[in-house]
Amino acid sequence: MKDAVLIKSYQNGINLILREDVPFEQITKELSAKLRSSRSFFGNAEVALSYEGRRLEHGQELALVDVVRQSSDLSLICIVGKDEETNRRYIKAIQKVQEKLPAGSEGQFHKGSLKNREVLETESSIVILGDVNPGCAVMSAQNIIILGGLYGEAYAGTGGEKGTYVAALEMEPERINIGDFKYKSNDRQTKWGIRSKVQPKIAYVKNEKIVMETLTKEILDTF
Repeated sequence: MKDAVLIKSYQNGINLILREDVPFEQITKELSAKLRSSRSFFGNAEVALSYEGRRLEHGQELALVDVVRQSSDLSLICIVGKDEETNRRYIKAIQKVQEKLPAGSEGQFHKGSLKNREVLETESSIVILGDVNPGCAVMSAQNIIILGGLYGEAYAGTGGEKGTYVAALEMEPERINIGDFKYKSNDRQTKWGIRSKVQPKIAYVKNEKIVMETLTKEILDTF
């Protein structure tokens, strides 16, 4: 009998290959068994979760998340589309921030989503492992990378440093400030939270205004 689910690991994530012709409950049961038997192999890494092979409803996506969390020690950052080129671009952005961090520095990584009008402020570049929800804000004197969705406000380059940027897996901000330049959305936010098939974007200053573009190697190489 063919497997109901196959697990493929790749850099910073795991991909689930799901059979389309079996009940979803069979997939979750088999996934749980496989994760439990390989618990020590996967360890407690922080990863993105992606899947392919069949369409899932939002509740089924959340069920997969629950199975992974209950059957392994993995820490899930988000659900993303399995796009290896996109993953490479985003991983490179993270690595660029890490290269600029002082050795032994603390406070540059924030685990968890900002909610309930939380405000996070730092003098260093920061990577947020979660979402910045509506009504919340993150402020950094340098760069901001969000491994999740930016649905609230982000302020980069607050210390006046040039060439700073804001990057997010899902970019639907209420407001972005980069140095003295401002961007404010005129669209009402109606969808936010964990998504599948997302497209990472980066916001930066170009020609005296904030532009928002798909994250590419060419853009990252300019920073």
